[in-house]
Amino acid sequence: MSTPKGDSFVVVYATIVCLICSLLLATAASALKKPQEYNVEIDRKINVLKAFGVPITDAKGKRIKGPEVNKYFADHISEITIDGATGQEVTAAASAKQPLSLYLWKDDGVVTKYAFPVSGKGLWSTIYGYLALEGDLSTIAGITFYRHGETPGLGGEVEADWFQNGFKGKKVFADGKRTKFEVVKGRLADKYPEGNNHAVDGISGATLTGNGLNRFINADLDKYETYFKLHRGT
Repeated sequence: MSTPKGDSFVVVYATIVCLICSLLLATAASALKKPQEYNVEIDRKINVLKAFGVPITDAKGKRIKGPEVNKYFADHISEITIDGATGQEVTAAASAKQPLSLYLWKDDGVVTKYAFPVSGKGLWSTIYGYLALEGDLSTIAGITFYRHGETPGLGGEVEADWFQNGFKGKKVFADGKRTKFEVVKGRLADKYPEGNNHAVDGISGATLTGNGLNRFINADLDKYETYFKLHRGT
């Protein structure tokens, strides 16, 4: 039978062990916080680069490292905030009615491409991505969908290269107006035998995911249209 003294010892011992474990966990969490934040930031930048059409893997298929990613940003990319309501660049998000992030790709100081985040509901999840436009602000330069919870092999194909590559060269503005972009149900050639420059093949068995893409891609394009119109000159 335990004595009162023995019970007290067990309680004190357990308390000390718990405090030590808590201290070790807190120290480990603090030590890992900065590397985790760095990796999240690099992942974000990699997806922006992919939308811009930059190869994000080397000859061996390995993703480019942080220093190379940061060099691309230092040499070519500026991130600005615009007010979607006025189309004007602002110095702080708090000063805008509708603050929006925009990435500018520059070659020799001249803006040649634009990219911005897109996101919205698919079938099961929120799909996150980036869409890039050529300097004419009418032609898609690239797109990437990098985070989602759609069904593997069906809606999950939004992250497949074959699907994302279909967006390149498509139009979001033509004949003086914003054209609605479309992920068709089935094959583009079946719905538009003569072709369509503002639509892409859908994903077999993922009609609802495609419907979600149509909604949020067009909604996000509309958010930026005031800015694009100013810089498109139309």
